[in-house]
Amino acid sequence: MPESENPYCQCLYYSANALSRLITKMAEEEFATTGLTPSYAFIMMSLNKHEGLSPGELANIMMLTPSTITRLVEKLEVKGLAKRTFKGRNTIIQSTTKGKELNDIILKAWNNLFKRYSEVLGENEASRLTSALYASAEKLNKS
Repeated sequence: MPESENPYCQCLYYSANALSRLITKMAEEEFATTGLTPSYAFIMMSLNKHEGLSPGELANIMMLTPSTITRLVEKLEVKGLAKRTFKGRNTIIQSTTKGKELNDIILKAWNNLFKRYSEVLGENEASRLTSALYASAEKLNKS
């Protein structure tokens, strides 16, 4: 169906969700090599990049609520990829040795995802679209 025939093509909600479904499918296929879903892989990349993060810091990076982060990290703990350390009222989340060993595979999957959608969109358009979407998400998150 040509774009002009789609009655919803001018709706941000519709267009964003359509794009989300397509890019999620690509991401799931690329990150399958890691044994993780894309969300878990991005959490692991954050934990591998930083020595230790609080649930709030990780929530800010991931644009998720701290309670969602806690739930996701609990599952990473079960897999032996992350650990939480409790010091009084503070919680620090860290990658385990097993989680750090997975980092190169995760980064390769992330790079493959970029290559895959850049082949379709072109690198410049992919970068431009990514920047515009992230800036929009930040603005909407602050409202």
